[in-house]
Amino acid sequence: MRRIGTRLLGLALCVGLAWPAAAATSPPAWTGSWATALVPTDAANLPAPQGEVTIRQVVRLGAGGPRLRLRLANTFGTAPLRIDGARVALSAAPGGSAIVAGTDRAVTFDGQAGVTLPPGATWLSDPVDLPVEGLARLAVSLRLPEVPRQASVHRSARTTAFVVAGDQSAAPELAGAATFTQWAQLAGVDVERPAGKGVAIVALGDSITDGSGAGVDVYERWPDVLAARLQADPRTKGVSVLNVGIGGNKLLKDGSGQAALARLDRDVLAQPGVKALIVLIGVNDIGGLSREGEVTPEKRTQVVTGLIAAYRQIVTRAHERGIRVIGATILPCGGTKIYRSDADADADRQAVNAWIRGSGVFDAVVDFDRVTRDPAHPERLLPAYDSGDQLHPSPAGYRAMGEAVAIGSLVKR
Repeated sequence: MRRIGTRLLGLALCVGLAWPAAAATSPPAWTGSWATALVPTDAANLPAPQGEVTIRQVVRLGAGGPRLRLRLANTFGTAPLRIDGARVALSAAPGGSAIVAGTDRAVTFDGQAGVTLPPGATWLSDPVDLPVEGLARLAVSLRLPEVPRQASVHRSARTTAFVVAGDQSAAPELAGAATFTQWAQLAGVDVERPAGKGVAIVALGDSITDGSGAGVDVYERWPDVLAARLQADPRTKGVSVLNVGIGGNKLLKDGSGQAALARLDRDVLAQPGVKALIVLIGVNDIGGLSREGEVTPEKRTQVVTGLIAAYRQIVTRAHERGIRVIGATILPCGGTKIYRSDADADADRQAVNAWIRGSGVFDAVVDFDRVTRDPAHPERLLPAYDSGDQLHPSPAGYRAMGEAVAIGSLVKR
């Protein structure tokens, strides 16, 4: 089994490597620092008052930089989305709406205070002069004349957001705000990095990447753990981890969100500065088969062969963009009541994992199955790593996963 770090030496991820002389005179470039994957929802699922509202959302960045820009999205909107104003500031404390004094900045769009996004569109803001450090918490305040009938959201943000009536986008704190744990109409935050010094690693997956079982406002999903490790070393401070997991997501079929293969271009390949992709998805395709009627040998074979073919598609399409792809083995789920978890399901999982480890299609492999399984019952999660549903890891399990991604060989020691 190849560890992730050994095949990523050529990524030039870190400050400690020798850079071409031309990089010193090249203009800075934009790199994804934070991103999320969006799904559609109607306005009734957001606790917003009628009329004009201010929504303040907090995101934890990856790499820092002297300037940033927002990526707003009307991905699933059925009508134009009007945004009358936007502001950014550093967040004062996890879980709160307060901002750090002196950091509030207005955001413009082609020099204007507001913008209207056509249905399906993504819109980049103008650059904002707000220096941010790695892992900084950024508060993004959007002023909307009304909440759209069909919003584009990330349902499981595990980060507190705030909404109040009227224009309070510049308020130091949103007193009396309603709270929710979704991100709405915000797809990403990019930072400016010196040429060649910014790299984004995208984590594509389902609820195990999205962080089901992790706490709110504590950043303990496995991509969070990996991001913190990267930012702890000065030589990898230019590296961000972009989490585009969606709870319940499948690789082959739509369900909770579009199938991962269908959203690959939008959520992965279009990310600025992406150089590597970690793929952890497939357990919902395998387990969810029992929800589609009788589970037959033919259907099981179709799922296994379909997953393998889809992985090949992801690798081929990513390689065409110069992106390395790291395959992650599927975690054990024996005993879960969420869907089928019998011996046949585990055999299908093991067949897929054997292919991930041995096919040579991926540029590297991280063996999350080995990291999280119970040695005495390898079809099950280790009890200490089980959140309680025998499917999703606990915070300790997520930490073990984030620490299993070897980064030692990414920098000169």
